[in-house]
Amino acid sequence: MKPFDDWERRSTQERDASLSDCLPELIRNAQSLQGNAARLADIDPASITGRAALASVPVLRKSELVSLQTPQAPLGGLSARGAGAYDLLFQSPGPIYEPGQTSEDWWRLGRFLHACGIGRGDVVQNCFGYHLTPAGHIFENGARAVGATVIPAGTGQTELQVQAAAHLGTTAYAGTPDYLKVILEKADEMGVSLGITKAAVSGGALFPALREAYAARGIVCLQCYATAELGNIAYESAAMDGMIVDEGVIVEIVTPGTGDVVPDGEVGEVVVTSLNPDYPLIRFATGDLSAVLPGQSPCGRTNMRIKGWMGRADQTTKIKGMFVRPEQVAVLVARHPEVQRVRVVVTRENDQDAMEVRMETTACTPDVFESSVADTLKVSGRLSLVEPGTLPRDGKVIEDLREYTT
Repeated sequence: MKPFDDWERRSTQERDASLSDCLPELIRNAQSLQGNAARLADIDPASITGRAALASVPVLRKSELVSLQTPQAPLGGLSARGAGAYDLLFQSPGPIYEPGQTSEDWWRLGRFLHACGIGRGDVVQNCFGYHLTPAGHIFENGARAVGATVIPAGTGQTELQVQAAAHLGTTAYAGTPDYLKVILEKADEMGVSLGITKAAVSGGALFPALREAYAARGIVCLQCYATAELGNIAYESAAMDGMIVDEGVIVEIVTPGTGDVVPDGEVGEVVVTSLNPDYPLIRFATGDLSAVLPGQSPCGRTNMRIKGWMGRADQTTKIKGMFVRPEQVAVLVARHPEVQRVRVVVTRENDQDAMEVRMETTACTPDVFESSVADTLKVSGRLSLVEPGTLPRDGKVIEDLREYTT
């Protein structure tokens, strides 16, 4: 299959050179926006010429978007345009408000839909929601970028969905992974034959058994990883070997609660920098877990790959009535250069919460850390010192093992 554009097959050197050219200007423009004034004040844009330098920029957490947004600045002062200068405005839980444009491929979903084999001549039944949330518009915008026709079906009314798919000749489905199964089973029940052969899904887990069930019906189902704030982040190709990072973003995998990049292959939080000049989010922490997949996709696309969604990075846990957050664990590590890693393990003992703080260190006695743990985590617990390299590299800094029975 021909690539969507030449960017997909750039060499590492070409991609790095492109980032070196665009990153300083992106940072400079982001600094001029009110919502970034404090966070980016001490950053020299000229010094941010690649991924390594970008890692020095503080992360922006989703929770901060809520506090930044006011009636006077509904987009948190993070947008290069005023709210009224956009074609579309959306609301996500929080509330968090996001902008959108109807200009071609503004959310960059075209690249994913092209990888799905969707293009001119296809009729896409778009079963993502259109009400307040952006998913429906995001996928419609991408479908138009590849020349496909769109049925803005939205969610629900399954019998009408079947009728529309049959009468209008739907060839491709866009929506959550499981809703296509509902439509297909309703069509079986109605004795209606559908011509869907392609499915572009997101917004939920695509389990192997479900993908195989679609394949048995002659439907190739691929998934992408996208968010309301960032648009497309990564996507599958026909190779189905990891998710390829989109060319319009920079993805880093960091230790939860920090901005520290982890080694390739290690699970951590997904942090994304959007190269969109309208809404340039710099090192936005998504709260999702993933890991870098080494090597290049067999399909010939050359950008970095990730393993896909692997859980949530927000491991905030209430222990003995107090919330302990990944950021607090990160502070604890930063206070002690001799400590490489910390994992807080929560259990129940005698019907009460119990906390064990496991530290990777070459130190011999836990006594020197006791006051620091109590001061940082605000909760007391046992300390265990373990050899460096002992703790799992699964992205967890707080592990809740409590089981509740009724």
